Amino acid sequence: MCALEVLSTGGVQNIRIERLARDLEISKSGFYWHFKNRNDLLEQLLDYWAYEYTEVVIQFQDLQEVAPETRLNQIASMIRKHNLTKYDLAIRAWAMHDETAAKIVSQVYQRRLGYLRKTFSELGFKGDELEMRTFLFVCYNSWEMSMYEGVSERKLARLQKLRTNLLTK
Repeated sequence: MCALEVLSTGGVQNIRIERLARDLEISKSGFYWHFKNRNDLLEQLLDYWAYEYTEVVIQFQDLQEVAPETRLNQIASMIRKHNLTKYDLAIRAWAMHDETAAKIVSQVYQRRLGYLRKTFSELGFKGDELEMRTFLFVCYNSWEMSMYEGVSERKLARLQKLRTNLLTK
């Protein structure tokens, strides 16, 4: 989505209808065919991010049919392969100054944590052990792509298996 790219490169203040219409090579009236106004665009942008970068994983039924260790490896692979955290930093920066964005970001991270907490609890973890493993998984996978940009996919995949093994034993 063009607006997500603008958000990630210039912040929410640079998301302007005129700019998006120009970048998409559509008229402003064409833009208003899809969105009532800028606020509507921003709300739909948050909804899109929440669904496409979180819910698609949580609702992926095939993940529920595999062992928890396999599920964690597959989730980490999906995050990396599809760069599902690509816009997280920009969205979080936006949320620091906007109540609506902050509410959605909080909900998304609670969904992520809840899903992964359930997976780690299937492995028998409870209490602080459960929370620590859940938080580590989310934190690491949220930052991996931005922190280790130059690391080869092969090495990241190898480290992912070691990390999952560490977190599940």
